[in-house]
Amino acid sequence: MQTVRIARQGSVAVATIDNPPVNALGAALRRDLATAVTEVMADPEVEALVLAAAGRAFIAGADISEFGKPLAQPILPEVLDLIENAAKPVVAAIQGVALGGGLEVALACHGRVALPAAKLGLPEIKLGIIPGAGGTQRLPRLIGAAKAFPMMLSGEPVAAQKALDLGLVDRVVEGDLVAAAVALAQELAAKGRPRKTGEIAEKLTQADREAFEALAKDATAKSGDMPNAMALIEAVRGAFTLPLAEGLAHERALFARLVVDERSKALRHAFFAEREAAKVPGIDDSVKPRPIARAAVIGAGTMGGGIAMCFANAGIPVTLIETSQEQVEKGHARIRDTYGFSVKRGSMTEATREQRMALITPAVGIAAAAEADIVIEAAFEEMGVKREIFGALDKVAKPGAVLASNTSYLDLTEIAAATTRPADVLGMHFFSPANVMKLLEIVRPEGVAADVVATAIALGRRLGKVPVVVGNCFGFVGNRMLEQRTRAAERLLVAGALPHEVDAALTGFGFKMGPFAMSDLAGNDIGWRSRKSRGKTAAVADAICERGWFGQKTGRGYYLYPEGARAGQRDPEVEALIADVSAKEGVARRSFTSEEILARLLDPMVNEGARILEEGIAARSGDIDIVWLTGYNWPAWRGGPMHWAEAVGLDVIVRRLEEQAAESGDASLEPAPLLRRLAAEGKGFSALKAA
Repeated sequence: MQTVRIARQGSVAVATIDNPPVNALGAALRRDLATAVTEVMADPEVEALVLAAAGRAFIAGADISEFGKPLAQPILPEVLDLIENAAKPVVAAIQGVALGGGLEVALACHGRVALPAAKLGLPEIKLGIIPGAGGTQRLPRLIGAAKAFPMMLSGEPVAAQKALDLGLVDRVVEGDLVAAAVALAQELAAKGRPRKTGEIAEKLTQADREAFEALAKDATAKSGDMPNAMALIEAVRGAFTLPLAEGLAHERALFARLVVDERSKALRHAFFAEREAAKVPGIDDSVKPRPIARAAVIGAGTMGGGIAMCFANAGIPVTLIETSQEQVEKGHARIRDTYGFSVKRGSMTEATREQRMALITPAVGIAAAAEADIVIEAAFEEMGVKREIFGALDKVAKPGAVLASNTSYLDLTEIAAATTRPADVLGMHFFSPANVMKLLEIVRPEGVAADVVATAIALGRRLGKVPVVVGNCFGFVGNRMLEQRTRAAERLLVAGALPHEVDAALTGFGFKMGPFAMSDLAGNDIGWRSRKSRGKTAAVADAICERGWFGQKTGRGYYLYPEGARAGQRDPEVEALIADVSAKEGVARRSFTSEEILARLLDPMVNEGARILEEGIAARSGDIDIVWLTGYNWPAWRGGPMHWAEAVGLDVIVRRLEEQAAESGDASLEPAPLLRRLAAEGKGFSALKAA
């Protein structure tokens, strides 16, 4: 056996799994595990078996190289049946992560012992599927469905002590894990025939059923018709009504159905795209990040305050800097209030709030950034302001400090040129609210040092963000594509659509908000100010702003917001204004279907994404998808704009863009050369190698 080795400790056999790097359940390990169990059960001198593992992971799950391919024999459910039905006790010794199929292996055992550092979970929901080797049947039987269901629905692992509290493991031990597992195996052997997890029924009570059904109802309301969530509910429900064998068969059928579901495929794409985004060209393990012990944030507004909270949440002391005492005190108070909402909701204790507030030091003047290992500027989005700040930082920041700008659009090379140390300057674009949103766009201007990029990546992960490294251009990836959607939305209004129709098409697609409701929420004056600074115009949007209709904060924008209402109402005056713009531009208005609106909004985004790939601004199409999934609330089950385009067909996107370009006369809608080439070759964006 190549992946499992057997040793003896008295009358107990210890089978050690050794399949680096994470003991993934590939075909060889499944085969060797089955062989080991069979051999031990046939040995008359052995009374029990311990399954242990080498390395940092017990079993980290399936072998991802096998995804989408026919599975070689034996398949995992067959191996688990062999373990569960063994005539002698089998005990899992869990020293690290036991995830997915790894936890299902442990569940099939007759006992489980873990080190305090162990983590156990069934993350399949994040891959658009459900556990397919007994997780939905054995876990509820072991700990009760009301405890098992939330664990599977979130996909988040639990720590060893929590697993003990749940009844998922029998013991948590310090020191010699294998010795403790051997001791448990001997105790079980002394009791005779081991009790199978599938035979446990006492946790599946009527009260447990009622508690589970309440959780299932809530999950249905929140998840809509997401196939993986609905399948999980159906599978767990089967644990109450079906014998184990039938429940396992039902689970497997639901699992197989999900594997081919397009929404599930999109979720799997997103999962693997996030992993791939961590692989940055030119940044490998030999590039060591600089140490970050203290941070500073320039600007105590909403964004700067949110960034400061990110540091405090991660336990990193941070200085919050403004130009006046009044401004910094106001920003500091806003942070306290934001934490206060968490305290009121019960998601944070008062003691935790005070601990985090103690890590945030308000200060006046850039000189307060002198001791910071990283300084993040979050000031007004204007090049002159940014250059002035970085010129001043250059004089006070210590040697080796990373200087980062939170700019959403501006040229990082020009910002860096205001310093004598451009190799230390890059972009770290947080998304609002910064303390909540997961995306961190790391903008890599030409000339920045590799270890500065590595530092930003490592820090992003430490802050709990999803870092995506992008190139330096106007708007980078996310906002560059967003501008195309914004322009498309304006074209639709002039051509005949109304704001509520455009927004409804996008929310029907799966977005939480449409472009006009979002603009009203953010403030229409923000985009107006940006357009004016760049000499750009948008007839409808500009006319609305010229009337002082900036959105929710003024009580009207594209919609009416009577008495501070958050949900907008149709505004006849705005709709008349839009019709007037169409007439002035000589456009005969017409109606659009939701499908036409979607094509006109999303196709230009995909086209811009193709240009971004062509220019090397993004390394992979999956990186673009992760930007939109984690920063712009693109519906996860759609997989991101580039994945969505592949599902539609790049040839279809090309044809529709050509039609839009011909109708509007807008040359920017002509299909990008890369998009045309891939469509002609019958390929997708995923066929491209990382730039």
